[in-house]
Amino acid sequence: MVSRRDYRSLRSCTGWRRFLLLVPVLVVLPHLSSLVDYSTSTRAKNEAPSTRSKKLDHLVLGPAAGVGFPDRLHCQGTKALNKTHTTTSHVSGAAGNRVSFVTVFTVYNNTTSLGDLKSSSVVSVVGNVTYSKPARSMAVLNAFAYFIQVSMPKSNVVILTDPASQLSIQASNVMVEPIPGDYSRGNLMLQRIRSYITFLEMKLQKNDGGTNHYIFTDSDIAVVDNIETIFVKHPNFHIALTFRNNKDQPLNSGFIAVRGTREGILRAKVFLQQVLNAYKTKYMKASRMLGDQLALVWVVKSHPSFDAKRFTKPQAFTQEIAGASVLFLPCALYNWTPPEGAGQFHGMPLDVKIVHFKGSRKRLMLEAWNFHKSTSNIPDMLCLVLGSGRTKYDF
Repeated sequence: MVSRRDYRSLRSCTGWRRFLLLVPVLVVLPHLSSLVDYSTSTRAKNEAPSTRSKKLDHLVLGPAAGVGFPDRLHCQGTKALNKTHTTTSHVSGAAGNRVSFVTVFTVYNNTTSLGDLKSSSVVSVVGNVTYSKPARSMAVLNAFAYFIQVSMPKSNVVILTDPASQLSIQASNVMVEPIPGDYSRGNLMLQRIRSYITFLEMKLQKNDGGTNHYIFTDSDIAVVDNIETIFVKHPNFHIALTFRNNKDQPLNSGFIAVRGTREGILRAKVFLQQVLNAYKTKYMKASRMLGDQLALVWVVKSHPSFDAKRFTKPQAFTQEIAGASVLFLPCALYNWTPPEGAGQFHGMPLDVKIVHFKGSRKRLMLEAWNFHKSTSNIPDMLCLVLGSGRTKYDF
């Protein structure tokens, strides 16, 4: 007969045995679960590219931010509710002056015919048009020139390029100026400054009569309003730059304006020469992308009296730097970039002058131009841009 004491002891031993039997299960079960999760995630990753890599051939519109802000563009779909422009208005005090837009551009992959859509270079579709990489670049360049024709019909475009480049220009307001140099991808930003300097030297050597102002820009911008007014409203600057409230990269090199007087051209040339020297001595490791902007910032901030806090407020100001009177214009108006998402932040400033479709936004630039061709309405086109979130349709 088992005593009560022995019975309790027996139950205790049995409980321990059961616990010990459960230990392997408790240890192995999480590992089995993780293996299942890993297998599932791996399968999902393997299957995802087939859908993730697919690019849409249409825009995906979202809500446009800015409602409630009196100085922001208000939209109802692609209809602008409060936007006005001065593109056809007379610019007081600018009679006899001209503005030329100057950009550096070259085409890579010239071995592929622009019309050869059967080649492996076919990469993108915009609406019902399929583009090879060279054709896409040329389409962006032509859109750049077309926007200028609409907003500033008396202005022309000068393309500084590799003499070996063969450019297919459709716009009528374009002149090509070959300038020898190294236009390889890794050296293009450095060559751009060199080409700007060479161009200004050429202008110093010849007098075309009258005053021709110059605006050096990237070729992926859309001029959506007459910006000749900056030379009237700010009559004393030699060179103008655009700034933003960004601690590491407060200056954007995609817009540089130069007053077309002899003194303005000379002082701008000297200023850019200092930027080039800073580039070559300090920022060659960033030569492919950001070297020019970092060099610009270094030249500006190295001036002992410069106050970088002025970059925190979107208000134009002037500062004497490196022997030149430099006008700083807010990117919010003169170099505005569509946000990475439909109508993020606080929308689009009401009086934006230039939209910069940098990076993967270049498809949106072509979409915007196609929309404008069908409507001839810049404000409505800006609503299209503001409401277009970045998705798989981007280049």
